[in-house]
Amino acid sequence: MAHTPSNMLPLGTKAPDFKLMDTITDENTTLDDCKGLKATLIMFICNHCPFVKHVNTEIVRMSKDFKSKGINFIAISSNDVEKHPEDAPHRMKETAKNEGYIFPYLYDASQLVAKSYKAACTPDFYLFDDQLSLVYRVQLDDSRPGNGKPVNGSDIRNALNALLDNASICQEQNPSIGCNIKWKPEEI
Repeated sequence: MAHTPSNMLPLGTKAPDFKLMDTITDENTTLDDCKGLKATLIMFICNHCPFVKHVNTEIVRMSKDFKSKGINFIAISSNDVEKHPEDAPHRMKETAKNEGYIFPYLYDASQLVAKSYKAACTPDFYLFDDQLSLVYRVQLDDSRPGNGKPVNGSDIRNALNALLDNASICQEQNPSIGCNIKWKPEEI
C-alpha cells in the first residue's frame, strides 16, 4: 500500500470551480450547487483505497455533525477506472449507499478537477470558508490503517469548529497520507 502525502495547496487559494456528475443522483452538479453556507469540505476519495475505507465511518459521522451548521461535504473520485474498475461510477453509487453518504459523490472522469486542486492522494481534504477560500488542507487525524490510533477526525473537526467560532485555524497543518490518485496514462 502506497503512502502518498498531500501536495499542500497554498492557503488562501480560491476553490477551483467544476461541473461533475454526481453518481448518487446521476445528474451534473457544480461547486456552486454543492457549497455550504459557512464552509465546504472537498474530499478526494475512492472506493478501493484502504486509507479511505479506514476513515469512511468518521467522514459520514462528521458530515452529519456539521451539515446543520452550514458546512457541506463534497466527495470526488478521480481515479482511472480503466485500470481500477472498482472505482467506476456505478460502484461509487453502491459505496455511497452502503456507507450512508449524505453528500455528493462526484466522478471526475477527465481528472482535470483533481489536477486543478493539486490532489495527490486518497483521502485528500480541502476546507474552504464561505468565500471559497482555502483555510485548511491536510489530514483527517493521526490514524492510519494498522497504526492503532483512533479515527476521530480531530484535525478537521478542530478546523471546522474554529471556522464556526471565527477563531484562527492552526497554520501548522500535517499532510494527509493515502494511496496515490490513479492517473490515466499521458496521451502523446
